[in-house]
Amino acid sequence: MKTTFLGLIAAAFVVSQAGAAPGSWTGTISDSSCGGSHEAMTEHGKKGTDKQCTEMCIKKGAKYVFVNEGKALMIKNQNLADLKKFAGDRVTVSGDLSGDTITITKIAAAK
Repeated sequence: MKTTFLGLIAAAFVVSQAGAAPGSWTGTISDSSCGGSHEAMTEHGKKGTDKQCTEMCIKKGAKYVFVNEGKALMIKNQNLADLKKFAGDRVTVSGDLSGDTITITKIAAAK
């Protein structure tokens, strides 16, 4: 019985890891409130840059997202230090993509 249970746990782990696809993508570090569009910025009451908007939304409780080809992907590792550094910027990220969530291992300014 114990062996069967451990086998099921191991199989579930392998299946959960099978969906992650490592790779590299270019896009923008944004926030979950605005997604890929910071054009209006009316909720903030003033005009500003994409970086300023992203920083304001993060301070209000939004989460960082990576916008690639118009689609906002949730970032699993929200505590990654470079997220704040590159907020609002066009970047190239490396990591693992699983569904609509990306785990970023490296961020660099897009060329």
